[in-house]
Amino acid sequence: MLSFAITPLSHRSVFFSTVKEPSVQAKEEQRRVSARARRCVLSVRDGDMLGPTGWLRHRSRPRPRGDVPVKPSRRQRQRQRLETKADESTDQKMGEQQQSQQRQGKKRVAVIGAGPSGAITLDALVKEHAFDVIRVFERREAAGGCWIGDTAPPPTLRDFTSLAARTADPPIPLPPSLPLQTAPLDPAQYPRFSESSIYPYLETNVDAIPMSFELEPFPSTTTEWSRGHYGDSTPFRPWTAVRQYVQDVAGLHPDYVEYGVTVERASKVGDEWELVLRKGGCEVDTWWTETFDALVVASGHYHVPYIPPIDGLEEYEASRPGSVIHSKHFRGRELYAGRRVVVVGASVSAADIAFDLAPTSTVFAIMVGRTFNAYFGGGAFEHPRITQCVTIHRIDPKSRTVYLQDGTEIPQVDHIIFGTGYSWSLPFLPQIKPRNNRVPGLWQHIVHQDDPSLLFVGAVGAGLTFKIFEWQAVYVARLLAGRSKPLPSKEEMEEWEEERVKLKGDGPGFSLVSPDFEAYFELLRELATEGRTAEGVGRKLPVFRREWHRAFSEGHELRKGMWSRVNALAVQELQKTTKL
Repeated sequence: MLSFAITPLSHRSVFFSTVKEPSVQAKEEQRRVSARARRCVLSVRDGDMLGPTGWLRHRSRPRPRGDVPVKPSRRQRQRQRLETKADESTDQKMGEQQQSQQRQGKKRVAVIGAGPSGAITLDALVKEHAFDVIRVFERREAAGGCWIGDTAPPPTLRDFTSLAARTADPPIPLPPSLPLQTAPLDPAQYPRFSESSIYPYLETNVDAIPMSFELEPFPSTTTEWSRGHYGDSTPFRPWTAVRQYVQDVAGLHPDYVEYGVTVERASKVGDEWELVLRKGGCEVDTWWTETFDALVVASGHYHVPYIPPIDGLEEYEASRPGSVIHSKHFRGRELYAGRRVVVVGASVSAADIAFDLAPTSTVFAIMVGRTFNAYFGGGAFEHPRITQCVTIHRIDPKSRTVYLQDGTEIPQVDHIIFGTGYSWSLPFLPQIKPRNNRVPGLWQHIVHQDDPSLLFVGAVGAGLTFKIFEWQAVYVARLLAGRSKPLPSKEEMEEWEEERVKLKGDGPGFSLVSPDFEAYFELLRELATEGRTAEGVGRKLPVFRREWHRAFSEGHELRKGMWSRVNALAVQELQKTTKL
């Protein structure tokens, strides 16, 4: 149980980042005032002065007797009619904008996460010039999300039952009153899974073109390994380039981001979102609350490992801590040289790790019963030093033998690595329960049906993800600014979800935009009223370019071709060794 050593705070040393640029409404009002001021000029006839509320009389002109008004000239009357009409048109536009803003009422926006989706969301919000307060809360020490990298060794896994049940990241108990300071949260008791999934020589497996945002060119940095396997024009980038890219985007607006702060709870109190925030420290954790009109969740869904239930697995790990890891804790091939390694999984991470270990380790790939990645296939597992196996039945922790479903055995296993994906986790939103590893109730993967002030950016499966993040972020910013198309009714949103479940299933496939990229991108442009916003306001969303998808697909083919070439060379080497 979490115990609190409470130190009340005499005051909160929390600084709000306020948008410095005037809003569109403020600029328009200033323009109107300036225009009316310019009309307060002496008339060319009779020394009359036209004021904002009617005709004024120049003091050099004799005052008329009684209540007889000064009659304006025909030219002055004509000018007055035109200016009155212009004022009415401007007032009408301003009224419509103000009504929209009042209807939306989203002037204070919080964003959770400063990874790729959070960084581009921040930029989209700032460039709308429509919000009084924008706050981004990132629990790590810098921007980057899953691309940030770690220097400390990864933690060992525990509580395999919760990992298998997808309940390993529950909400933590909150202090009784806020603000205050407590003893630091014990990571052994409450693991938060914030560690990175980076290993030193990790590279992207997607072309740089679909990984880039529209206004920010992707770095051209490449590695010698990549150039050697794909040529000098290799489209792949080292993980450090991606990290720097995300940090550069977030760094465009540094005053809006609070690093080292975890959102521990987000709850609706009346019409406001109340966030319980915790800033971790070496000696104390500082807790406080802040309130907002809207909440954007951009925290990603690649941090809580999923490990399937296997009899004997937890005892196997306990007998030699660190011998069972998830792919997010893989830190390079050196530890596994000359070892017998079982790799579980059939998708991207398992394929990369098994292929990486094959030249120096004895690899057994457990993949039967799992589906190969739709983009990359199973070519990586065809390396001659990888033995493809059926599903695990149980593990004997004493002999370290892995028993398979077909009755065969793998004795003396040194390490088991799971590349079995991740679990959706929203510990700060306990009122929203992920279902079948997706977030239910999201219209177009973005807007929560029960409360449109709760929005998600990045709640999609793999495929053109950075660009999808950008399109979603711009739509979210326009929606909160009152500049998007009106939302459909809740009933229509629910109907959309029901139809998509019928089409894609009620699981992770629901969130896959592929293969309908173009239709989704163009829908978001339409919802964001692209092309109908004021010049200089907001990020612009261009028409979907099919070259993005082409580059995306060609990158996959390059990688599959590399696997095929390396596998063929490995076969030749084994044949030579056999002859000797």
